[in-house]
Amino acid sequence: MSTNAAIDLALDRVDWRDLAAQTEEQPRVYTPGEVLMPEAGFMRGHGTFVEDENIKSSVAGVIQKVNKLISVRPLKSRYVGEIGDVVVARVSEVQQKRWRVDTNSRLDSILLLSSVNLPGGELRRRSAEDEQMMRRYLDEGDLISAEVQNIFEEGSLSLYTRSLKYGKLSQGILVKVFPALVKRRKMHFHNLPCGASVILGNNGYIWISPTKGQEEEGGEGGFAQNLNEHVPRGEREVIARLRNSILALAKCKLMIYDTSIQYAYEESLRYEAHELLQQNAIYDIGQQTQARLRDADE
Repeated sequence: MSTNAAIDLALDRVDWRDLAAQTEEQPRVYTPGEVLMPEAGFMRGHGTFVEDENIKSSVAGVIQKVNKLISVRPLKSRYVGEIGDVVVARVSEVQQKRWRVDTNSRLDSILLLSSVNLPGGELRRRSAEDEQMMRRYLDEGDLISAEVQNIFEEGSLSLYTRSLKYGKLSQGILVKVFPALVKRRKMHFHNLPCGASVILGNNGYIWISPTKGQEEEGGEGGFAQNLNEHVPRGEREVIARLRNSILALAKCKLMIYDTSIQYAYEESLRYEAHELLQQNAIYDIGQQTQARLRDADE
């Protein structure tokens, strides 16, 4: 019995001269218990503690300085929300006048009945009848896009979907990455030239779906969901390729935003969609995308 095996050496994949030239630009990663600096004249922030008159790191991460405040941003962590963040979330429980939502944070988030648009976008006070129909609006397991409206004292998030661009998500693929890899930008809704739309949630959940026409958007106040609609094979292949391209960026620890996704998609066209699951293709796409992003910055 004989099998074909593909062997790709790291020596052939990495430009060591280019890597050596960038050593000074790479941020220093501190390990737990490592001394950051003397305590005198500085204040300790998140991810630090004081011992023997020194500020030490309590997590593995990169140091951040804001005036006299010293903190360490962990390399891997749960999502820590900020007001105005765009998130993709999954409804986990229907409660009285509210939905409990999983946003990849330490605590479940809350979406109040008063914080959603009613079907058709009508504006009125929520009644007892609306409360009885909550499962018809959003049920357990539904995926939604929303925005962080407020942060409670214990750290949980309050969401709202009062804009027609937010609401229930229909057909597509959910991709999960580390929240730190999603770049914070003004726009997190993108219609890519390849023919698909992405929602880059700040919480590390990314939604990929076929691009909708303007007449299809927001027709039911954010609750429209047609699961019987046929998605052509070509669009499904584009979505699958985008999904694998985003996972390749995450595997190579590259920041994920509209430009990097488009570059990675273009580099992936040299492979079949299923070949993007192989390690050599993943690192090749990551390296080529990083080179294009560096050239664009220069």
